Amino acid sequence: MQKRIGVIFVSRRNSLRSILAEACLAHLDPKRFSAMSCGQPGHVARELHPAAVGALHSASIPVPAHAPRGWDELARSNGMVAEFVITLDAATESRQPSWPGQPDAALWDYPDVAAVDNPEKVAHDAIQLLFSLRRRLELLVSLPLHGGDRAAVRSDVRDLGYMR
Repeated sequence: MQKRIGVIFVSRRNSLRSILAEACLAHLDPKRFSAMSCGQPGHVARELHPAAVGALHSASIPVPAHAPRGWDELARSNGMVAEFVITLDAATESRQPSWPGQPDAALWDYPDVAAVDNPEKVAHDAIQLLFSLRRRLELLVSLPLHGGDRAAVRSDVRDLGYMR
């Protein structure tokens, strides 16, 4: 049996974008992937955004049981060693720590839909964001991630960030 492929999703507050990505990947292929999410220390939300919870419920995807957390929890030397770190927020890309195991990094930049001051719009945008993430993650799951050309896989994962 092959070990699970670790993927860390990063967004500033770890309350919506990265939570949706973590939950969606864990739902799509829990046997092959270990998904985690985190945010930038000092900016991490106290709780999951209600729009993230609503979007996951509407898609019948289980909501992660953990509270939002900072990347310092995952970057510790005894933390999860990931093969990929996917940043969902360009503003946090350059501030990240050195991750254990030197995982490949990709930027899948999404707008901060939680920053809008209209709850109905945020709820709608969160569902659209989940659909977009799901399309990308379905393609990620279909990639030959073991035993192939590592540079080609890295390039493919990064190219997923340019999908519309």
